[in-house]
Amino acid sequence: MPRDDDEPVLDSPTGNVARHVRAYLASDGRTGHRHRGHDTLLLVTRGRRSGILRRTALIYGVEGAAYVLVASNAGSTRHPAWYLNLLDEPEVTVQVGAERFAARARTATSDERAELWPQMVAIFAMFTRYQVKAGREIPLVILDRVGSA
Repeated sequence: MPRDDDEPVLDSPTGNVARHVRAYLASDGRTGHRHRGHDTLLLVTRGRRSGILRRTALIYGVEGAAYVLVASNAGSTRHPAWYLNLLDEPEVTVQVGAERFAARARTATSDERAELWPQMVAIFAMFTRYQVKAGREIPLVILDRVGSA
């Protein structure tokens, strides 16, 4: 995601997510990385309509060198905005703990999803409820680091 380092980033407007993101940033991930018993990362996408950078905190899993996200939107019938954003612009930035890096996002294939879904449910059991509630197949997103490690 080509960007100027001084380009502003808007954080999630959702109260508890906004507080989590602020704590994560203020502590360089020391207090935000592990949140309510789950490892979380910060994902920055570019708004598909606004062009504005947007940041949210998400639970993640790891598969090899990649990070895995669940586009659950807490079981909403709609995909989360961050997922729709990365469909238009897959170049994202990620912060895991204190480490920040560029990544390329992609939706997991059916075979990958079949393999990864149980792993993500093992990390956060509510994903099962969200899947039932959503009435749509919840996509899994794979973040592959770009550039040098």
